[in-house]
Amino acid sequence: MTEPCFLVVRLGSLGDIVHAFPAVAALRESFPGAEIVWLTHPRWRELVESGELVSETWEIETRSFASVRDILARIRTKGFTAAIDYQGLWKSAALPFLGGVPRRIGFSLHSVREFGVPLLYTERVRSTKTHIADQNGELSLRAGARNSVAPLSLRVPPKFDDAVRAVLKQKKIDTYVVLSPGGGWSSKCWPPERYGALCREIRASLGLRCVINYGPGEEELLSAVKAASGDSNPLACHGPLGALMALVGNALCVVGGDTGPLHLAVALGTPVVALFGPTDPARNGPYRPSGDSAKDLVLRSPKAVTTYKRGDQPDPSLLELDVAVVCDAVRRQVEPRA
Repeated sequence: MTEPCFLVVRLGSLGDIVHAFPAVAALRESFPGAEIVWLTHPRWRELVESGELVSETWEIETRSFASVRDILARIRTKGFTAAIDYQGLWKSAALPFLGGVPRRIGFSLHSVREFGVPLLYTERVRSTKTHIADQNGELSLRAGARNSVAPLSLRVPPKFDDAVRAVLKQKKIDTYVVLSPGGGWSSKCWPPERYGALCREIRASLGLRCVINYGPGEEELLSAVKAASGDSNPLACHGPLGALMALVGNALCVVGGDTGPLHLAVALGTPVVALFGPTDPARNGPYRPSGDSAKDLVLRSPKAVTTYKRGDQPDPSLLELDVAVVCDAVRRQVEPRA
């Protein structure tokens, strides 16, 4: 029997790719000899390849006509038997459609954000699961996988692991906690002043330095955290994706909201303290296909109301999470490992 040839479409972003990994791992587990090509944005190539699940990684810049043209030509000549669109947007669904892939699997109209997208699929799956990783797994099941999700391990590029260890050694940091205060939009982020206060509490009560991870355009956020951190002397870290993988992968614990670095930490096996407000942790929270949820502590106020509407101020429910409660959660995560 000829092995299938799958086109996996998940263009971005960090957390979304992490939540697609277990579903793609199920494909690989079921079809060990199959060709699996993952189509993604150039920014995420290293992340996709860290899972060691795919035969090839193809890059596309959807804002570039030349890039789209070249990828469509490659799709047409590859001879894919099926495409699975784990993203559910017009730009992701159109690629296998225009590339002439005969079998195109995606979400039904009940699960997509953009109206009309399922018209481009030959098979539409209506999700019955809650967590987005399990929803992705339903697409893998439709493609023929024996299980919806499967465990996996990510490989941190050695050059980044060595470089990050060298920087931490230079700063005389052996064990540490990573704080990731960003998160896409402000209404799902714990206030930066509280992250700064948390730095002080962790240093005073646990004797640990904090490393603050920040992304492009988050310099002001970093300044606010450091201004509130007093003399706890947190280390700021901003670098390429491989460096982030090494940083969170070697941390005692990662604290953050519903954001890519937190989900990356989970995929790397690092315990986390997840601070949730308006987004639902049952749908978007830490996810381990192995079922080892004991590594994750999710804090969310009972007053939280689920919404995915983007706001420019922290959601009131996040203000219900005080620094002492979060520090106690960090203590419970780090003490068995320190």
